[in-house]
Amino acid sequence: MSAYVMLGVFQTTQKLRTALRHLSRPRFAPVDVQVQFLIRGRCPQSVAFSRKLHVGADGSSSSPASAPQRLPFSRVTVEDLGFFRKVLPGRVITDPDLVESSNEDWLKSVRGSSEVLLRPQTTKEVSQILGYCHSRNLAVNPQGGNTGLVGGSVPVYDEIILSTSLMNNIVSFDDVSGILICQAGCVLENLSLYLEERDYIMPLDLGAKGSCQIGGNVATNAGGLRLLRYGSLHGTVLGLEVVLADGQVLDCLSTVRKDNTGYDLKQLFIGSEGTLGIITTVSILCPQKPKSVSIVILGMETFADLLKTFKLCKSSLGEILSAFEFLDSECMRLLKTHLNLPNPILDCPFYAVIETSGSNSDHDAQKIDNFLVEAITSSLVIDGSVATEESKIKALWSVRERVTEALTHDGFTYKYDISLPVELLYEVVTDMRQHLGNRARSVVGYGHVGDGNLHLNITSSAKDPALLASIEPFVYEWTAKFHGSISAEHGLGLKKRNCIYYSKSRPAVALMGNIKTLLDPKGILNPYKTLPDDLK
Repeated sequence: MSAYVMLGVFQTTQKLRTALRHLSRPRFAPVDVQVQFLIRGRCPQSVAFSRKLHVGADGSSSSPASAPQRLPFSRVTVEDLGFFRKVLPGRVITDPDLVESSNEDWLKSVRGSSEVLLRPQTTKEVSQILGYCHSRNLAVNPQGGNTGLVGGSVPVYDEIILSTSLMNNIVSFDDVSGILICQAGCVLENLSLYLEERDYIMPLDLGAKGSCQIGGNVATNAGGLRLLRYGSLHGTVLGLEVVLADGQVLDCLSTVRKDNTGYDLKQLFIGSEGTLGIITTVSILCPQKPKSVSIVILGMETFADLLKTFKLCKSSLGEILSAFEFLDSECMRLLKTHLNLPNPILDCPFYAVIETSGSNSDHDAQKIDNFLVEAITSSLVIDGSVATEESKIKALWSVRERVTEALTHDGFTYKYDISLPVELLYEVVTDMRQHLGNRARSVVGYGHVGDGNLHLNITSSAKDPALLASIEPFVYEWTAKFHGSISAEHGLGLKKRNCIYYSKSRPAVALMGNIKTLLDPKGILNPYKTLPDDLK
């Protein structure tokens, strides 16, 4: 009996059709401020106000996530504004109502008090701005789509916001090699649409693709849904053009895949969160668009069964496996409760969302069929559904991609993005539930099984200092105990900079500080982010 017939036993066609009809395309983080300004009241400009927004869980400034004292940077003068307006005619924003939305992250958890938003269009303009700011000792906050989750993309105090949103041109695309060169402000989804018209795709896919920008993706080393198949940006980014803190333009914009001439300097800036330089242009290797794409959603009784399914999936699907995601029953409950998304299969403790992509639909269907037969006959799977049509594929993907959105409706959310040995991926969720008891509204786990990345989210009815004190450092100590990373793909930003020692040794962090000092001796680039406060 074919696997598709066996899956049909699990659920009627009508039920699946109804579920798919009600599922909708995911909504993403708010679009960039340069696309849509959010008109709000004037943002208070005092340093005291900024510090208030970053205080610790107990109301003090002792929390590792709280902001340090403002460093002795210069403040913007009328003369400074005159220079900026000369370099960027019509693109210097000082209206407090328009700057406001760039001062606040999309989680509304971090807010600065910048009075100036700059919108360059070229690398030369960025170079002129940074050269001037370096000479004046003016701090600069680089900002892309502002979709980050750790406070890395917004000012802490009155840093000048330098937005890359108008740097949105595609420079070139080679349809033989698949190498794309584009400016840093290109929105990921726009690049994807451009490439799909040419039978290629971007090597990364994120839930925030409608707002995030490729420069920010590279600066934070974003992972996403396709890392299992195409690897990280450390491998797919071939070259970068970067403006250093003093305005010098570093041209590492290579388009060759093999280059063993000296140090691979571009790697320094991938994941540096804008603290070493501002990325202005990216060269990236893009894979061919698959001719055959399928999505399988499966339900399992235990996480151990899910891991066995993953192992079987790798051996059975091999080269066509492109994603293996998971979510737990709590995630599914939130999707149904807050977004009215029905479960496309029977209720199960765990769910796997599997994507395959290949060049021959018949070949891929046979491999999927063989995989499902073995998974079902091995009693690893309770229920499942398969989609091969584009609309149904998007519908099933929304089950995984809209979890973040559902969480925003469940209350104040504490977000943790950790990587662990895959066999321990869900144990921290179980332990956290036991540790917190009924003090949290929800404790959910979902993420990327393919690369051992868990998104642990905890909600409460409101911001709760006592709850936060119970979560941290428990979650970081648990992760460090098993040699994981406290930030798998979101970065450290402002919120987690002082937690770096849970994942990196002191000599390693000290060397990072030396690199920062070498490239940005005055510390004007994205201050108070990524590196811990004890580095002087």
